[in-house]
Amino acid sequence: MPISKTPIPDTSRHLTSLRDLWPFLRPYRVRIALAFVLLCLGSATILLVPLAFRDLIDFGFGQQQNTGAGLLGSFSLNGHFAALFGLASLWALAVSLRYYTVSWVGERVTADLRSAVYARVLAQSPQFFETLQTGEVLSRLTGDTTLIQTVVGSSISMGLRSLFQFVGGMVMLAITSFYLFSLNLGLMALLMLPIFAIGRRLKKLSRESQDKIADASALAGEILNAVPTVQAYTQEQRETLRFTERAEVSFVTAIRRTRVRAALTALTITAVMGAIIFVLWIGANQVHAGSMTGGQLASFVLYAALVAGGVGTMAEVWGDVMRAAGATERLLELLHSKPTIGEALSPHTLPQPESAQIQFENVTFHYPSRPQTSALENISLDIAAGESIALVGPSGAGKTTLFQLLLRFYDVSQGSIRFNGQDIRQLSLHELRDKIAIVPQDSVIFSANALENIRYGRPSASDDEVLMAARSAQVDEFINRLPQGYQTFLGERGIRLSGGQRQRIAIARAILKNAPLLLLDEATSALDAESEILVQQGLNAAMQGAPH
Repeated sequence: MPISKTPIPDTSRHLTSLRDLWPFLRPYRVRIALAFVLLCLGSATILLVPLAFRDLIDFGFGQQQNTGAGLLGSFSLNGHFAALFGLASLWALAVSLRYYTVSWVGERVTADLRSAVYARVLAQSPQFFETLQTGEVLSRLTGDTTLIQTVVGSSISMGLRSLFQFVGGMVMLAITSFYLFSLNLGLMALLMLPIFAIGRRLKKLSRESQDKIADASALAGEILNAVPTVQAYTQEQRETLRFTERAEVSFVTAIRRTRVRAALTALTITAVMGAIIFVLWIGANQVHAGSMTGGQLASFVLYAALVAGGVGTMAEVWGDVMRAAGATERLLELLHSKPTIGEALSPHTLPQPESAQIQFENVTFHYPSRPQTSALENISLDIAAGESIALVGPSGAGKTTLFQLLLRFYDVSQGSIRFNGQDIRQLSLHELRDKIAIVPQDSVIFSANALENIRYGRPSASDDEVLMAARSAQVDEFINRLPQGYQTFLGERGIRLSGGQRQRIAIARAILKNAPLLLLDEATSALDAESEILVQQGLNAAMQGAPH
């Protein structure tokens, strides 16, 4: 599916995208249930505190005779304070256990989500990355998942706790004084309409803000990978200005979101506190008239504070949830994107897997980004097992394209490609690519030592096998001069090596794989004449009987 980089205008979906997180939450439903029980226990405990204060004021301070009625019965004054401390201790225990449980779930779900999205991205064909920058993918894997972790690991729990306190507080307000409660309820209902309207606007701005941050990250990732070129052409200032412009756009968008969120918070707190103060003013007059006790008014005040605190926290949480909803939409776009190169429903087994016979039959191909231009047209080619074929032609003639089609990075537009007589579209991608070793034009070196870079061709290979492949590719000649030999860290993208040295590492990796088909995409172009001869001898010795 295409990856959208523009804000989604339809804010009526609200929390629909967050529901799609349930498959990641389902394995941990027992822990979620435990957190819910602890949440209920903590909320019930805090709702008992105002009743304890009511009894403390009305009975403990001797304003009314202690007849055994009330929450604390016939407790003495010291007993009232001891009971309050017990409630506080129980509440603290429930809160701490709930915090640990929901934080564990949040971290676990975030790790699972990152792994799932990363696995889906790795399954995409090169076409996927023609329109989506690597930096943006990284932004979604880090920034967006962090927002989701915040919501799953804390915000939702806080929101539910506040909701319980709000509902429980409202019930206790009604029990304490139904007249004051009725006034409070009417005023609160009027406040909810603008709060939810602003919340919908906040979701749209949150999605837009995340997109702008991803744009800046994508640019930074691209330029940081090309620092030598930038410096060679003295473009540091220009690239700094480009990044500053994108960072400024993300700042302006974030400030717009923050302004709306600040307005939502201010409106919520001012309106709620104003309504509570008005209701308490009426309650104070009732105490003065003798229709309420001081303890009842005190408990009403505490319940009102719980209600106000619950509403304020829910407003904060709502902002977090809206940001997470936007982040979830962006992540789900990656997670639900289907690879353009699909697996065969019933893949065939490759006959004669230790040899490689290749046929191109009237192959025509157009790159998806250039559908009007043929990269290959009516190409037919028959390569027998053990045969060596050189493809010669100018740059752009389609030599690399043939290799990409063989590896099924793309599918042919017309015709077919056969491997040992079997159409490669009927083979599993893993089996097909497992039988092919390639040394690309731009040799890839990972951030690891020399030994592990070569071992990437066959992770199960022993050290002796790795060293044998290295000697065949003439890698020994320069690796032994490095500070720690084969244990030397080669730097990001092999920055500590020359172009020819990187190519020899890639050739050693391909030799170690020992696949029946070896593809060399101008693999010796960066080698000097003497090294090229030695490497070619090693390749011939290692791949006897296999076409390459």
